[in-house]
Amino acid sequence: MHDYQAPADLLKDRIVMVTGAGSGIGRVAAKTYAAHGATVILVGRTVAKLEEVYDEIEAAGHPQAAIVPMNFEGAAIKEYEELAMTLEENFGRLDGLLHNAGILGSRSPVELYDPDVWNKVMQVNAIAPFVLSRAMIPLLRKSDDASMIFTSSGVGRQARAYWGAYAVSKFAVEGLSQLLADELDDTRHNIRVNSLNPGATRTNMRVLAYPAENPNQNPDPEALMPVYLYLMGKDSQGVNGQKLDAQPKQ
Repeated sequence: MHDYQAPADLLKDRIVMVTGAGSGIGRVAAKTYAAHGATVILVGRTVAKLEEVYDEIEAAGHPQAAIVPMNFEGAAIKEYEELAMTLEENFGRLDGLLHNAGILGSRSPVELYDPDVWNKVMQVNAIAPFVLSRAMIPLLRKSDDASMIFTSSGVGRQARAYWGAYAVSKFAVEGLSQLLADELDDTRHNIRVNSLNPGATRTNMRVLAYPAENPNQNPDPEALMPVYLYLMGKDSQGVNGQKLDAQPKQ
């Protein structure tokens, strides 16, 4: 999986949604999916960043992407439902969904944690993926081969002190991933659901979490893309309900 060599046309004619597509891993994944033939739905809160990704995909001659500005911190249920209707009208189905958007919140002990920050982190990292998944499942069911990837974290599998709402939200993501993997494993077996822990990666969130760390010691998001391609493409059929790591265990 970590050494996966993706065919150039792995995602040809597939419709793939990426949340948090404006920066970090989401940005790289969106461009990588487009480079392998996917029509990518770019979801994020900052229009300017999404437009940059859109322009880069277009300049490279890949399938034209679509931009969906959405702030998960305050998006209403109706916005998710309207998005689903728009996608059905324009594309008819959804073949892949990468839940990548997330925020760090505070690094502090629970007894000092601001409840408002806690609620915001849970809203963006845990509740929004639930509401978005709920809205997109009917479209994923219309695909012959759909993949849903939830972005997890090491602290979402083994909690560590001072990770607060971020750790708890990632535990929720793991639970939602397992729940959907079991619920959607029906007679058609057309939707597979897995969680993926990127590990230490050179992103802005990593810098916020570890300000004293040398960022150059961590791999760029590009180095993780073989795993992201494998899970989104047809070669991962049958891989369902797994807790996976984007980087090999040391």
